Parts: sequence; C-alpha cells; structure tokens
Amino acid sequence: MKSMTGYGEAVRQGRWAKIGVQVRTLNHRHLDIQLRVPREYLSIEEEIRKTIRQRISRGRVDLFITRSPVMGQGRKLELDEDLLRQYLSSLQRARRRFGLKGELDISLCATLPDLFRLREAEVREEDERGLVLRSLESALKNLERSREREGRHLKSDVQSQIRHLRKVSVGLAKEAVRIALRLKDSLLPREGGNSLELQREGSEGAGLNFKGDIHEEVVRLKTHVEELGRLINEREPVGKKMDFLLQEIQRELNTISSKVPQLSVVHLVLAGKERVEKIREQAQNLE
Repeated sequence: MKSMTGYGEAVRQGRWAKIGVQVRTLNHRHLDIQLRVPREYLSIEEEIRKTIRQRISRGRVDLFITRSPVMGQGRKLELDEDLLRQYLSSLQRARRRFGLKGELDISLCATLPDLFRLREAEVREEDERGLVLRSLESALKNLERSREREGRHLKSDVQSQIRHLRKVSVGLAKEAVRIALRLKDSLLPREGGNSLELQREGSEGAGLNFKGDIHEEVVRLKTHVEELGRLINEREPVGKKMDFLLQEIQRELNTISSKVPQLSVVHLVLAGKERVEKIREQAQNLE
C-alpha cells in the first residue's frame, strides 16, 4: 500500500558529467508524467518515460534531470589556426608595404578578434545514457521508499476507520434481527382481520416505518467491509479498487436508511457514512 505523494533523488558522476535526478509525485486520478531534461538527453526521453511507467501506475510525476560537466571535461577553448595564419600573413604584408615597425608577438595575437572560440564538449550519448538511467533507477527506489513510508501512515488510519465500520455493520445486523422479530410478532394472524390490514396495523403498532427487510443489505455491507480490510494488505495499487468498494458501502448504507428510517438505524448509518468519507479522503492519496 503506497501513497501517491513522495520524493526521491540521486546523483551519479561519470567521466564526462555529473547527473542529478529529482522525482516528485503528487495526487492525480491517472498517471501524468512531466519531464524536465537537458537537450542532450531528448533522444532517451521515451526510455525515461517507460522506466517510470514500470514503477508508477497512478499520480502526477515531476522529474528533473540536471547535467554538470566534470571539471576539465566541459567547455574547450580552441584556437583558429587558419585564421591566425591569415592575420600574420596580412600583418607582415602591411609591415613590408607601408614600412611599419614593431614585432608580431603573443600580446598582439590576444587582441585579434575571433581568434579563440569556446566550444562545448560533445556529449558521449551512449556513455551518458547508462549513467542517466542508473541515476533514474536510484531516484525511483528512493521515491518508492518515501511513498511506502507515507503509505504505512495512511494504512494505519484506514484500519482504524475499518474497525469502526465493522462495529457499524454488527450494530446494523442486530437491528435487522430485532426488526424482523418485531415484524414477525406484529404480523401474527388475529381473529377477524385480513392480511393487508394486519400488515399495516402491525407495522404501525410496532412503531415501524419500513419498506422491506434489510438483511440482504447488511450481509452485503459486511462483505464489502471485510473486502476493504483485506484490500489494504495488498502490495499492488489499491486506490481505484478502494474507491469502488467505498461506493458500494455507501450504496448499501443509503438503501438501509431508506428502507428502515428508524432513529437507531439512522444513527448507525450516519456513523458508517462518516467513516466512509474519512477513508475516501485517504484513498485519494493512495496509488
């Protein structure tokens, strides 16, 4: 059981560059991957997405990759030797033709425009591809540990709410038995009455405003609650399954209260709905 929110990072250094990966996940109904990667790694962007999809099935994923060249392996200063030869040749011709004085030395060369240029070192894509993917794997492992830690806190709270739901379902089961017995007693044949009148008078005499038996609804309610308790122990993503079960529990509670709107039943139904809503809030954070 994992939370959808978490954070992980990793840094690895290769021969040519140091790679940093930061990944953050947030709540989202579906899987939404947002990448921020250097242009040097655009060619492996789909491979990065595939790696993420193998680890995460739901939520928003923000991934940031940074690249810092290793000292001495980044930008390179290059001398344009062809241009220097042209400069020197032209200067020598000018000196001879116009009788100029002075020496051609290094200080003069340093002032000549466009003689030196700064060039970014070529990215060795195949070498850095492995480094990026290894960094990504490490960051995703750290993210998973973070999400599992948060998931344990959520699980503890959900378990507490399920225990309350079990008490509600047990209470409703007792109410169902009590109501059935009272109805049975009130509908016993009496001398001189027809069945329809007896049913109406019996239910009114027992103080019951009912639309039917709630035994089946209570049985289904208890089944859904037990399934919910089993579900939170799974290691697979449970968020969507939990949403479905909560809808089913809510439906059974609504049906029970509409069939038997007695005060004792209504109190139990309201208590159950309160627990369902608290679990639903936590389920929104679960993968």
